[in-house]
Amino acid sequence: MVKPQKRLGAREYEAELFRLQAELVKVQEWVRASGTRLVVVFEGRDAAGKGGTIKRITQYLNPRVARIAALPQPSERERGQWYFQRYVGQLPSRGEVVLFDRSWYNRAGVERVMGFCTPEEHRRFLHQCPIFERMLVEDGILLRKYWFSVSDEEQQRRFRDRLDDPMRRWKLSTMDLESITRWEEYSRAKDDMMVHTDIPEAPWYVVESDVKKEARLNMMAHLLSTIPYTDVDDEAPTSIPERPAATGYQRPPREQLTYVPDHVASMLGG
Repeated sequence: MVKPQKRLGAREYEAELFRLQAELVKVQEWVRASGTRLVVVFEGRDAAGKGGTIKRITQYLNPRVARIAALPQPSERERGQWYFQRYVGQLPSRGEVVLFDRSWYNRAGVERVMGFCTPEEHRRFLHQCPIFERMLVEDGILLRKYWFSVSDEEQQRRFRDRLDDPMRRWKLSTMDLESITRWEEYSRAKDDMMVHTDIPEAPWYVVESDVKKEARLNMMAHLLSTIPYTDVDDEAPTSIPERPAATGYQRPPREQLTYVPDHVASMLGG
């Protein structure tokens, strides 16, 4: 009988998550001070846990330094551009981090499986993508690519959870449901993509994500291990100045301003 794997407790998870998030704040300060450009690509099955991981990574980061690129469907004008063009516009400048919640790899997955691109466009993507990524790396961008892998059973369980949760139902689209009936087609598309785009300059890293919390910690720890960051001098203030003595300022009467109603007071019966 196979002994079940021990799972991380909630307290252990929260402690390690906070430790990793503290290190990511150090990465942010190093990126800003050194002028580094960091790109992290998140790909994988629907409901594989990409969004939750991105949320934890950015929780304590400065949105002026670290931002999320989650592009909608291309406009008619964008469809007439070079495929990579609209993604180029999202790349970081000096001292910035960009996390791609899905990326140019849409063409290798959903566009191929759902027929949103032609076979010729798909072949051209597989040819150009490694060239494109080598150019990014050659120009000094740190490029990290993560594929979140989830089993079909776990994916369906998460879909059912979303269907029953009015706060998360918006995350479930008809395209997501279509992916259930096309599981093997998506698998073949992913395998084909990996063959062509898992290159030494920008390798793929697979995250086993059937257990979301463990997947988050594993991915975050790995990302940190690949970045040559160092501590930088903390420019944050170390003290709060004393408030100067009053000089006679009078606050306007309350009735001249419009205040938000005290909803909490009504809850408490006040």
